[in-house]
Amino acid sequence: MKIKEVRVTPIAFKDPPVLNATGVHLPYALRSIIEVEGDNGLVGLGETYGDLPILNNLRKVSGRLAGMNPFDINGLRTVVDEEIRTDLAPGFENLNPGTHAAKAGANTFGAFETAFLDLQARSIGVPLATLLGGIVRREVPYSAYLFFKYAEHQDAPYDADDWGEIMSVEALVASARRMVDRFGFKSLKLKAGALEPMHEADCILALSKAFPGLPLRIDPNANWSMPTALKVAERLNHVLEYYEDPVPKLEAMAQLHKVTGLPMATNMVVTSMAEFRENVGIDGAQVVLSDHHFWGGLLATRQLAAMCDTFGKGVSMHSNSHLGISLMAMTHVAASIPNLTYACDTHYPWNNEEVLTRRIEIKNGSVAVNDTPGLGIEIDRSALNRLHRQYLECGLTSTSAQGDYMRRWQPDFSSKQPRY
Repeated sequence: MKIKEVRVTPIAFKDPPVLNATGVHLPYALRSIIEVEGDNGLVGLGETYGDLPILNNLRKVSGRLAGMNPFDINGLRTVVDEEIRTDLAPGFENLNPGTHAAKAGANTFGAFETAFLDLQARSIGVPLATLLGGIVRREVPYSAYLFFKYAEHQDAPYDADDWGEIMSVEALVASARRMVDRFGFKSLKLKAGALEPMHEADCILALSKAFPGLPLRIDPNANWSMPTALKVAERLNHVLEYYEDPVPKLEAMAQLHKVTGLPMATNMVVTSMAEFRENVGIDGAQVVLSDHHFWGGLLATRQLAAMCDTFGKGVSMHSNSHLGISLMAMTHVAASIPNLTYACDTHYPWNNEEVLTRRIEIKNGSVAVNDTPGLGIEIDRSALNRLHRQYLECGLTSTSAQGDYMRRWQPDFSSKQPRY
């Protein structure tokens, strides 16, 4: 089998005004949809970031893939290495490390590798998780991802969603109740680092009372100083499943773990094998949150999981704003990893647009893997075209200006981190 054609389509989908450490989400999230069509008529799918530098890299590589065998993953690696210049300078810290220049090669390779593997699995008639080593769980648990949120975007580029404003403890708990009732989530995560830390801690305590027994996580994206993180830990030590990226720097994470005894989790300071080696030495994070978009694909995610198993680290998955192709890729690789025992993150319930013929169902807090070949999903061509037009019309080429956008609500907003 040979690759007949490769298509890279940038899209934009509506993203609610949810808050995080760097500000507030812009009105649209950008993604790139990858289609790798074989000469047998089957199409493998991938999805990744849509920021312009990444899109340009995807386009450079896509032009060299026609005629390749989709089973030649090493050949794909060679093409990416030849086309993509990557700054491997260590030590960056980024709310979204996948869009950093140091990840240019990894996220380009991962996007095409997912589509290659999907095409492979479709061609031999097995679920992608089977191709990745076998299905160890048919249902992959996800966590409810809770945010503070404004009621609607500035200048109302489209109708406001029905979640409304989420700023108070009561509104946050109500949003969690809605998530749990609708999707059956059995664990809860709060995106923190946006409001006053003790208010965010109050929200976790209220969640603990409202949902007794459900695992709870808090993630301020390293926006807290050590004194603040210690103060929050003292209040929440007895209710947290793990403490995600409370402070900048791996060394500070190690110190915080030593003092509090709380498990530290990260998607910010362990994002490569070099950083993994450093982490093993100082025990800064006890749970590594993988993301196949910036770890370099599904096979690299399995390799990371094996390393976590070897060195006694927990493993789960990070999320950013994504659609169903990414969700199913996450699900299939998670379904093939025996030691992935924490519920994964997903933004999916916040998004009401899709490029697939059907939305992915989250039931009992999980996404199921069935026996449909590959990722088990299909592109809706009209939906893809509509979201591509939305990309062209919205005018965004990057979603990194969350701080500038936040200043339209809060003129004195500071992008300095840690801010609290």
